[in-house]
Amino acid sequence: MQIVATSRNLQGTGASRRLRISGNTPGIVFGAGQEAQKIEINHNNLFHALKKEEFHTSILDLEVDGKSTKVVLRDVQFHPFRPLVLHVDFQRVDENTKVESKVALRYENADKSPAVVSENGTVTPLVTEVSVLATPAKTPEFIAVDLSKLTSKIIPGLQTVKAPAGVKIIARGANKNPALVAVKLPEAAVAAPVAAAPTDKKKKK
Repeated sequence: MQIVATSRNLQGTGASRRLRISGNTPGIVFGAGQEAQKIEINHNNLFHALKKEEFHTSILDLEVDGKSTKVVLRDVQFHPFRPLVLHVDFQRVDENTKVESKVALRYENADKSPAVVSENGTVTPLVTEVSVLATPAKTPEFIAVDLSKLTSKIIPGLQTVKAPAGVKIIARGANKNPALVAVKLPEAAVAAPVAAAPTDKKKKK
């Protein structure tokens, strides 16, 4: 994805406030052994870009004053109750340096799995993105996960995900192999009560 920005010289609370009033959002670009650069970005373009998953997980092309730089989104500050982006941080990435970033998991073929076809289950994703370590060129937009063999008793974990060549998946937390999805089976039908056998009426004498 590409985002266009311009450099800014003014700084401080007052300057940032005036910048937001004019429809732009202040930001900063840092890293790669270079000095931090203050930038401003059109607020509406940035706000809509932030709604896209790939903007948070992909290597971005940031164009500042006509010069393009590879960056990743590092931090975003939102207004506590208004739909307003207050500040944004980008980190430069070198083409040959591996960087950690978030990549979405895309689940495929769940509708063809035994869990759905044979067991009539409902599949719910539990893990929607993973941290990966890779160079910008090798960082994928998403990683596909095939669920065609999914059953209610065979649930794939994070360690079963096959990352592309040159990409390493990083597991966080104590559980290094969390379940990727959950399968909810339909509730068992309640057995109907057995009707009592009719009693023979006594014959009248």
